[in-house]
Order: sequence, then structure tokens, then C-alpha cells
Amino acid sequence: MNYIVRICALVFLLLSGWSRADHVIVTGGSALRHWENFRVIEDQHDRWWANFIRASTLRIDEIRKEFGPAAPVIWFVYQPSYQSRGREDGKPYTTWIVELAAKRKVTLVWFDSSGKFIQAINARPRASIDSFDFFGHSNRYAFMFDYGNRIMAVSTDWLHERDLPRLKSSVFARKAFCKSWGCHTGESMSAVWKRALGVPLIGACGATSYTKVGHGILPVTRGRWSN
Repeated sequence: MNYIVRICALVFLLLSGWSRADHVIVTGGSALRHWENFRVIEDQHDRWWANFIRASTLRIDEIRKEFGPAAPVIWFVYQPSYQSRGREDGKPYTTWIVELAAKRKVTLVWFDSSGKFIQAINARPRASIDSFDFFGHSNRYAFMFDYGNRIMAVSTDWLHERDLPRLKSSVFARKAFCKSWGCHTGESMSAVWKRALGVPLIGACGATSYTKVGHGILPVTRGRWSN
């Protein structure tokens, strides 16, 4: 009898784990115009504060269409950049982000450092992350949560490929879909991600462009997508 009870409990735990499928969206911060205006026009970034925010909500809407209106979405947003850009522009950007999250019925998680981000990801239930999308500045080695916000053309907070072993691979579903919509990720970080976490990370070989997200189109790459 005890054997049967133990088997039933094990089956229940396994089914509970399988029934959970979270979709994680990670949104990096925008640069300050105070710094970007010192640069030549072709090198300037983030004239619109919401490039990464709008791209994230487009992806959320896409997930809901594919997986249903009740699909659980966890939206991680790097708060300091939107606080400072809001002060610069005189706009309540963080309030607007809260309203966007409420409108789409997603769980909003603010974070303010790479350490806090790693901690929050590692706190997810086992095998619960079914998809992972990053929208923000990046280079071939790192997601840059902050870029051109505290210092011109410099990132002061990032998730480097050397940090990936600090993430628990166990929180990702076996066939999790992961994609970076930042620049150059596919040139190095994607391969390290696969080795560290056991799931592919689609990334761009080349730059990505957010110029059409305001028209409802997800970012495109000027090169090619690769995992």
C-alpha cells in the first residue's frame, strides 16, 4: 500500500512539473539622450525610449496567440534605466510599464543588477521556463542590461557569457525556446549558452534593428539568425 502511495505521489509531482510552462521575457534598458546626442547620428541609439519595451509586448502578444490567453508570462525589466530616462524626458515610464504589464496580465519583475537577475531566474520552478526572450543591447559576449545610461557608450551592468554557469540549467524545460533579439549574440554567447544550460539560444550574427517595432514588427537582423 505504501509503495502505491509513493508511486502516485511521484506521478503527481512529475505531472505538476510538466503542467507548468512559463514564458520569460527579459528587457534591458534604454540609453540617455544626454549621452547619445554627443555621438554622430549613425552611431546614436534609443531615440525612442520604448524600443525594447514595445518589442517585448509584441512578443508577449505573440506568445498569447500561440499558447492561449492564460499562458503565464514573467516579464523581467531592468528598472534603473527607465527611471533615469523617465527623469530625463519628464515622463512616468516605470508607471507606464506597470500599466502595460497589468493590461496584458503578465507578472512584472523589476531587477536592478545582474546578481538580482540571476537570483530571480534561479528561483523559478524546475523545468518551468518554456521560452526565454531577451530584448536589449548586447554584444557577442553579453546581454547589456544597461548601456549608455550611466556612462556614454558603456555598459555598467551585464550578463556575460562567463556568468552563464551561475544560472541553474534545471529551471529550463528540456526543449525550451530561447532567443536573444540583441546584436551579435550568435557570434559567441549562443554557443556558451548551449554548453552551460543545455538548450539552444538563437542569436544574431550581425546587428539587429528595432526601427519597425513601433509598426508592430519584431526586430530583424542585418545578418542572420543562428544558434
